[in-house]
Amino acid sequence: MRLTRSDFMKAAGAGAAGAALFGSSVAAGARYKSYLPEGGSRMNVILVIIDSLRRDHVGAYGNRWIKTPNLDALAKESLVFSRPYPESLPTICARRAIHTGTRTWPFRDWHPVKGDEFMPYGWQPVPEGQVMLSEILQKQGFYTSIITDTLHLFRASYDFQRGFDAFNYIRGNERDAYRPIMSADPERVRRNIVPGNDAHMREKVRQYVANTGFRKSEADWFSPMVFSSAATYLRQIRKSQPFFLLVDSFDVHEPWDPPQRYIDLYGDPDYRGPNPIVPNYSDASWLTDGQLERMRNLYAAEITMMDRWFGHFMNTAHDLGVLDDSILIVLSDHGVALGEHNDTGKPFWALWPEMTDTVFFIRHPEGKGAGERSDYYASTHDVAPTILSLLGIEIPSQMNGTDLSPILQGEEPRQRRTHFSLGYNNYAWTRDDRYVMFSTNTGSDPKLYDIREDPGMNHDIAGRHPSIVRRMFRDYILADAGGPLPNY
Repeated sequence: MRLTRSDFMKAAGAGAAGAALFGSSVAAGARYKSYLPEGGSRMNVILVIIDSLRRDHVGAYGNRWIKTPNLDALAKESLVFSRPYPESLPTICARRAIHTGTRTWPFRDWHPVKGDEFMPYGWQPVPEGQVMLSEILQKQGFYTSIITDTLHLFRASYDFQRGFDAFNYIRGNERDAYRPIMSADPERVRRNIVPGNDAHMREKVRQYVANTGFRKSEADWFSPMVFSSAATYLRQIRKSQPFFLLVDSFDVHEPWDPPQRYIDLYGDPDYRGPNPIVPNYSDASWLTDGQLERMRNLYAAEITMMDRWFGHFMNTAHDLGVLDDSILIVLSDHGVALGEHNDTGKPFWALWPEMTDTVFFIRHPEGKGAGERSDYYASTHDVAPTILSLLGIEIPSQMNGTDLSPILQGEEPRQRRTHFSLGYNNYAWTRDDRYVMFSTNTGSDPKLYDIREDPGMNHDIAGRHPSIVRRMFRDYILADAGGPLPNY
């Protein structure tokens, strides 16, 4: 059945979510203040991480064709950062920064993890000497829970379980070796690969198909399972205040295979080819134009499904009164390339906006900063120190992220950022208010863009301005890294 826009809005519960979020902070102040014990803050903390969500695919950031009514409703209740970036990427690197408040880049202590097939620089366990946000809150009397389908966090060797009292690991997403790969339905595998998919991606599809053969309804997809489980957790732990709940949704990471009714919102109803649900991490030559368009529509549909179930979680939090005394942070770790600069997936060299531009919302229970925008270069390693500051807990010296809480009061953070730098494997990226530049770790193969004139970064001007390239590499990248970058 194809859904009309009005049918979708009803199905997504967008109206309910908007009503639940918009204006609720007006009444929250009295309850919030009465909840706090004398002498300090004991707010609950809810942290939501959404993998691979691009900033330009969310309505609150200006998108007009993808339906994200629940994230958009949250934005009205939140401080929205207009220029957030991960301090490093991809998945594990970004999460190390979120959990520890400490920069992972420039990856000087990287040691490849044996047995893992994806090993960019910095992809390794949390260092033993770094304390995690969950450990600090646990010692402060918070009941700490994590709900996630992000497969890398399941592995004990990565050490992301530290400090959590309760775990809910939802198995089977992407390449998680959850069920025997030979059980994959060959016909379903055939429908979800295209001739250009490389061998590695074909095996990823086979494993994913084997893992998801049990599905009977939309509730069995991964973002529905994550956010409905999180809603159930809220009902169970709301009396165990204060609590720290981390909801880490691997969707909207590929594979992109949402139920057909979401695809029908975006896709060509006459499309009859195979679905490119996983991208090669390469240039886009492996796809036909029709297949590329289909992949973009599948990604958009996955976002809309995730948004619907995020809205279910938010409605539950509202109905339980949890939002009245909880700080809520929602952010993504990085984006994904969908052919905009002739690249797909997350290749190391593709540090254009589709890869680097993320989302970042902070919702305060008293409505501080609600509806405001900040152009501060907020990042993943700012999450932990910001939460600790809001709770009145001392920030460990290890944490070199910035406390963003002053922005909620209309003030400036202690650390001024006139530029920002980040890294991905053997590439480094930096920007200021005028230019974006990225290159290899040695400064070779630079690209430079004047983002005032060319915000989409389509016209490389590095060859015309070598002095700007050298200055940004020296004064931004090398200065922020504290010296030359590693090459392993």
